[in-house]
Amino acid sequence: MTEAGSLTSAPRMLVEKAIARAGGRIPFDRFMALALYAPGLGYYANDSRKFGTMPSSGSDFATAPEMTPLFGASVAEQVADALRATGTDEVWEFGAGSGALALQLLDALAEAVRRYTIVDLSGSLRQRQQEALAKYGDRVRWVGELPERLSGVVVGNEVLDAMPVKLLVRKGGIWHERGVGPGLEWSDRVTDLRPPIAIPGDHDYLTEIHPQAEAFVRTLADRLERGAAFFIDYGFGEDEYYHPQRHMGTLMCHRGHLADTDPLRDVGHKDITAHVNFTGLALAAQEAGLQTLGYTSQARFLMNCGLVARLAQAPLEQRIAGQRLVAEHEMGELFKVIGFHKGAFWNARGFAEGDRTGRL
Repeated sequence: MTEAGSLTSAPRMLVEKAIARAGGRIPFDRFMALALYAPGLGYYANDSRKFGTMPSSGSDFATAPEMTPLFGASVAEQVADALRATGTDEVWEFGAGSGALALQLLDALAEAVRRYTIVDLSGSLRQRQQEALAKYGDRVRWVGELPERLSGVVVGNEVLDAMPVKLLVRKGGIWHERGVGPGLEWSDRVTDLRPPIAIPGDHDYLTEIHPQAEAFVRTLADRLERGAAFFIDYGFGEDEYYHPQRHMGTLMCHRGHLADTDPLRDVGHKDITAHVNFTGLALAAQEAGLQTLGYTSQARFLMNCGLVARLAQAPLEQRIAGQRLVAEHEMGELFKVIGFHKGAFWNARGFAEGDRTGRL
């Protein structure tokens, strides 16, 4: 069997065994967790290359830090602002990917950061991060989970979208939870679960709810003693997320810089994501003791943090890449930034203009 064949079949077999043990069906969030994070077999736990700007590199997708270091340099302005405002000196990054953002932040923040902690479950990605950050030595450390208590500034770029979601489907006016059955076929069951707001109409409707992402924010709120958190991801506020016309949901897969909508094919060999419901995230944070600093588009956030001036001084290649970060038809509008804080409120730089918190 080829290496690719082994990679494809072993995760599938793992999922099929889980389905059999569960009596013939597992909910989609359980499937997504196995497909992405099963040790050694899930997409983020195997050795395949994920991050890169071109398919020729063998990568599947590019995130903003791989596109241009101007991204991290701009985000660093907000992180520096938050470190000063909260009187802390440690940065925590969730899901650090290739390590590109960590490197850009450390380069920009210099001695303002005493320690940079990466929380990442992927052994293969951790090795790549260690290589990228070798020059910073013991200032960088890796942990597999949050400690019981922490202070500092938390950063997560495109990490919430990869947290497992539950799928809900309304058929004939009746809500079902979508799961996965034998042969990796869809299996729907009537459920009491509902989207957080009513969906007008009686047409068939597929969507996601995000209990794991919301639980993550609640845990962070419980353990963060003093500091702030900033999450950058694609998504919407609640009203737009559950718009009646968004009847096919937001679930998407990525492989070889191409997208598809079938997560049950090539298990373990491609990324699976869902857009973030930022309203649900903000409510979960607030209920657990984190207050919202701001919420805005990625374009506005980066411009507030000095990206325009950096673009003016950058070489042509960097200016082209930087424009993708803020262009409305690229990443500028689809991607949002939300900030939370524990402690006294301050006017965070990234939300100085264009704050949309009132629209959450």
